Amino acid sequence: MLLYIFTAVYIVVCLLLLLVILLQQGRGGDIAAAFGGSSSQAAFGARSGATLLTRATTVLAVLFMLGSLGLAIARQRGPQSVVSGSGPAPRSAPARPATPTSQSPAQPTQQAPAQSAPAPQAPAQKPPATPAQK
Repeated sequence: MLLYIFTAVYIVVCLLLLLVILLQQGRGGDIAAAFGGSSSQAAFGARSGATLLTRATTVLAVLFMLGSLGLAIARQRGPQSVVSGSGPAPRSAPARPATPTSQSPAQPTQQAPAQSAPAPQAPAQKPPATPAQK
């Protein structure tokens, strides 16, 4: 949530920086020259407009650089919740390939020597119950 707010503020800073840079005076004239008037009585004054726009450009440029670094670091780490204290889900180990249980008849089989094991004995069966015992 905080990352989305930070991204929105960063976009606003980018747009303001673009606007302030475009409003800056060129080498040949000031802001008033762009609108047809070249006198020193412009909207911001002769020198005060340049200092205001220069300061705004400096502040917005610093915010732009710090914001780009902050967003890059935040996106690299991934989303985390400060409230719950839980981070991203841990990565699980890669799945092992399944071992075949039966071999195809085309392949020769190699079997280990058989060990003699005692044969399991069948459990003793109870004689069927007669109707009188039920």
